[in-house]
Amino acid sequence: MERLQVNSKIELERLKYSHAFQVFQAIDTNRDFLETWLPFVQDTETQEDTEAFVRSVISRPTSERDEVFVIWYEGHFAGLIGYKDTDRVNLKTEIGYWLIKRMTGKGIITQATKALVDFAFSNLGMNRIIIRCGVGNDKSAAIPRRLGFSCEGTEREGEKHHNKYIDLEIYSYLKREWKSS
Repeated sequence: MERLQVNSKIELERLKYSHAFQVFQAIDTNRDFLETWLPFVQDTETQEDTEAFVRSVISRPTSERDEVFVIWYEGHFAGLIGYKDTDRVNLKTEIGYWLIKRMTGKGIITQATKALVDFAFSNLGMNRIIIRCGVGNDKSAAIPRRLGFSCEGTEREGEKHHNKYIDLEIYSYLKREWKSS
């Protein structure tokens, strides 16, 4: 899938090497906002760091690739969303996302996540989707709650962030729950 039109304002476009500059600029100009919950921000110091990330995503064989998408809101860059750590044997994947500060509070991530959930269940044959959020990141955790995910508990010290570990809330959604909603 190259593009997914979520609604009249939101479009997802498969991440391309040509997006690296825009992604880096978004991270760099929103660094203080993003680094609170996103550990990769502190390691993204140059555009070359972002180019290396993009290359790592797009250079994998299609059959092994976790798709990452640029989020466009009314034609403007809003953030990234994508699948992560997909397990094709057990038919499960994780969704991760971030937005720049000025794009928050518009329902963008809720709608984009719903679109990726629907696509994963209906087109990719997934049975389980996971979302992990740092404990205390209430805005991020509101997304899976709003979409009907179940909170499974806390992954203690699940992510290294600024030389310490933070706990993660784990949310999951099953295909049978999606079908009945």
